[in-house]
Amino acid sequence: MKKFELNYKNIPFEKKFTKILASLLFFLITSTAIAQSGVAVRGIVTDDTGESLPGVSVVEKGTSNGTVTDIDGSFNINVSSSNAILQFSFVGMVSTERSVDSQTIMNIRMQTDSQNLDEFVVIGYGTQRRKEITSSVATVSVEDFNQGGVRSPLDLIQGKVAGLSITRTDGNNPNSGAAIQLRGVSSLTGNLQPLIVIDGIPGGNLDLLQQDDIESFDVLKDGSAAAIYGTRGNNGVILITTKKGKSGEPTFEYSNYFQREVIDRKPDFLTAAEYRELIAQGKIGEVNDLGSSTDLYEELINRNNLSQYHNLAASGGTGNSNYRVSLYFNDAVGIAKENSRQQIGGRINLNHRGLNNRLLLQTNVATNFNKANLLGGGGGDFEQAIQRNPTAPIFNPDGSFVETEAFNNYNPLSRHVNRINERNQHTFSVDGKVTFEILEGLNIATFLAHQRNTYNDRQYRAMTDFDQRPNSQYQGTGYASKSNYLDWNNTLETTIDYKKVFGDHRLDFIGGYSFQYFTWESFSVNNSGFTTDAFLDWNLGAGSAINNTLLPRPGMGSGKEDNTLIAFFGRASYTFKDRYFAQFTLRREGSSRFGANNKWGNFPAVSAGWDLAEEGFMNAIPQINVLKLRAGYGITGNQGIPNYQSLVTLSTGGVYPQEGVFYQTYGAARNPNPDLRWEKKQEWNFGMDFSLFNSRITGSLDVYNRNTVDLLYNYIAQQPPFVRDRLYTNVGTINNRGVELFLSGMVMKKTNFSWSMDVAANSQFNTLTSLTNDVYTATFLEFGGLPSPGNLGNAIRLVEGGTVGNFFGKRFAGFNDSGQWQFFKADGSVVPASQISEEDLTIIGNGVPRYMASWTNSFRYKNFDLTLFFRGKFKFDILNTQDLYFGNQAWLPNNLLRSAITTHAELNDNPQYSDYYLERGDFVKLDNVTLGYNFNIANNYIRNLRVYVTGRNLLTFTGYSGLDPEIQDTGFTTGIDNRGFYPRTNSYTIGLNLGF
Repeated sequence: MKKFELNYKNIPFEKKFTKILASLLFFLITSTAIAQSGVAVRGIVTDDTGESLPGVSVVEKGTSNGTVTDIDGSFNINVSSSNAILQFSFVGMVSTERSVDSQTIMNIRMQTDSQNLDEFVVIGYGTQRRKEITSSVATVSVEDFNQGGVRSPLDLIQGKVAGLSITRTDGNNPNSGAAIQLRGVSSLTGNLQPLIVIDGIPGGNLDLLQQDDIESFDVLKDGSAAAIYGTRGNNGVILITTKKGKSGEPTFEYSNYFQREVIDRKPDFLTAAEYRELIAQGKIGEVNDLGSSTDLYEELINRNNLSQYHNLAASGGTGNSNYRVSLYFNDAVGIAKENSRQQIGGRINLNHRGLNNRLLLQTNVATNFNKANLLGGGGGDFEQAIQRNPTAPIFNPDGSFVETEAFNNYNPLSRHVNRINERNQHTFSVDGKVTFEILEGLNIATFLAHQRNTYNDRQYRAMTDFDQRPNSQYQGTGYASKSNYLDWNNTLETTIDYKKVFGDHRLDFIGGYSFQYFTWESFSVNNSGFTTDAFLDWNLGAGSAINNTLLPRPGMGSGKEDNTLIAFFGRASYTFKDRYFAQFTLRREGSSRFGANNKWGNFPAVSAGWDLAEEGFMNAIPQINVLKLRAGYGITGNQGIPNYQSLVTLSTGGVYPQEGVFYQTYGAARNPNPDLRWEKKQEWNFGMDFSLFNSRITGSLDVYNRNTVDLLYNYIAQQPPFVRDRLYTNVGTINNRGVELFLSGMVMKKTNFSWSMDVAANSQFNTLTSLTNDVYTATFLEFGGLPSPGNLGNAIRLVEGGTVGNFFGKRFAGFNDSGQWQFFKADGSVVPASQISEEDLTIIGNGVPRYMASWTNSFRYKNFDLTLFFRGKFKFDILNTQDLYFGNQAWLPNNLLRSAITTHAELNDNPQYSDYYLERGDFVKLDNVTLGYNFNIANNYIRNLRVYVTGRNLLTFTGYSGLDPEIQDTGFTTGIDNRGFYPRTNSYTIGLNLGF
């Protein structure tokens, strides 16, 4: 065969890519047009449950003429004659042959091949067979979700994906979110969370999702997988697919649960009797015995915290038109009083096909109304329960609340009665996609989406509130505040894709254009001086602070920002003989957030795979079913920074009088930087997918190394020429590397019993490679500022060449005879705290877990199923700030943790931050136990019925002395256990799933 050589060495990369894609598309369209002859056959391919199958190979037997089914399982092909035979094949399904026999419509139902299971994976702007994936992509389907009630959709996959950290730092607080991070920290000032894409909408809102409406999560972990999302792929991508309509008889699905929380571990603080013992010992003055015995922590607990959830879904339709509609009610009640979130909403999916199956219309509409009570559960309430004098009563004899006068004290129950703090929120999303098949295998599609999120906050403090008391600045009057916020975005994307099977070759190409516009606006106003509580916050103009100069002046504010993203992208995937795989991706994207000289960036990726098990020399090892080697390299970006950072914007200065009128002054808010550009992640990933012993054991192994360059940070700028003393610019580099392992195996399978298990594990190592260049210098960065009292500074220091998460501080050397702190100097000598200098400080620990692992065991016996899920994090330290402050008798006359008179009884000095309060944080949790039963019901009304009970966060095995070792371990402020004391809980759930 004659070889052709193309010399593109001197052509810019963008032009090379454009020419290649144009040539490729022309070849494909031409070859397809030539094949348009003979008998036209159309149809839909489904699996044995009636679910459509995308990606099925449809080949005319004995020829290279073939196609693949689209995302709705539809195909159309021109065959040579009515005597032709069509072959249908799909990994994981039994291959099928069907004679045409003059049929123009052919609907095929394929059967599952239990000996060769595989899955179809969402990869962004399309799908791909798992067998053909050449990047690091993890999939969690509905049958593998964490069971029981969840506060966030991401709780469904916590611990299920190697390298993905999902942590709820406020336990099961219904108004707190989850901290998410994939493969370590990758930015100093930019966004750190993976991009969420819901049904194709980049930046999808998780509030619009309920657990029974989700079909699967697909996590694009490495650069070659995430490059298709360009400027937002630095932190990985989580693709969420919701359940869609199915053809067939109308069906209904009803799911519910009821959930109750109980305290897992209560802080060990002194009781009133033990506090009085300190008074008897003379450590506290007798004046501090206020005559009562109060457990304020218990008073803040809501024992009637029953949460409930209901979801009703209906689906049905024909092969051409189908639907799914769901409605839900979710009432989440926290363990803390005045701490809840109630949601109602729904989701609609419609799919309609016409023009002889050439035109497909798909639309999704979702809405969520929620009301949150934010009054209780704040960080300060439970801190008060620890430190407030336990002999102080809650109420005075006249029914008013007792306020103690010690440092930082207030009565949280008084605030519950005298305050309002609520949020009413509405979130809405609508999207539509029109797909038209131009030629066989060649489709063009347009996708439109609109997302809208708005909320109103209202706050009120009554005249009797502690902070509004007559001797305060508010002079015994009420205070009211209202604010509203609106953000919305529009998405327009047009794609053209082509799929073709010819002989041993399989080709899949997609190219497209993307436009997204984002904006938000806010307004807030407050006033005081209310001499009646009758109006609450509904008559802000009644507050006298507008005219009364003795009261704090009313406040008001408003703002609006916007930004735009525009992109052109393409991806080509190629398979040869179902054993050699390659993929090429390029996204060229522009963002209004960056400087005039760097509005556009290129984000290319390439990856390849080889399934050795398909080679002839592997026939001697029949135990290996799949052994695919993968390698990929990709560049992604991060545009998750504040708007307008490259521009000069105005900020207010002081006011000055002129003829009795005060005028506002303005000045430059920042220095301009026309060279501001993307942070870019350059990532290598080497992986292996395997399947052994007739797919009884499957898994994957990935090793990655990535450098995020051009990190953005505010550096000191020279004045002049700059107006301001700081410049937001690109300088540093972070390196992340690690290993990820996933294993799934069928341990035992008998007639009435089966036992399967999954293991996910990973390591992560993060290093700040560089922080300075020839122009801009930063000696170190500090994080984790410790709260008052005491000037304890920052706990974490990041230096060039150092590991992310290092605790930096003093080394404890013991106490002297008076109970005063002693520390080591750099030369090893022991001195009092006052003689420690900056040169004596050093690395004393690290708060980022080096290793994470989970272990799922699933048992089935007849109609019973049992799941045991363990999860752990290892090799990291925790700074116990709860012990640092409340485990020290210097905190008296405030109450203390019991450790102050046991573990730290020798201490007689003010709090000092050092390695004395660092503890190993390693832990293993029995995180989920679920027992379910499926009823055998044979009638015309009920298709299936399952009941289950679930316990979550049941046991924790750890050496850490605090409440819970699972704390903030994402970003840079890691390993610091804050002193908020919000209760960690065990959750107990009973629920059912009913189909009829």
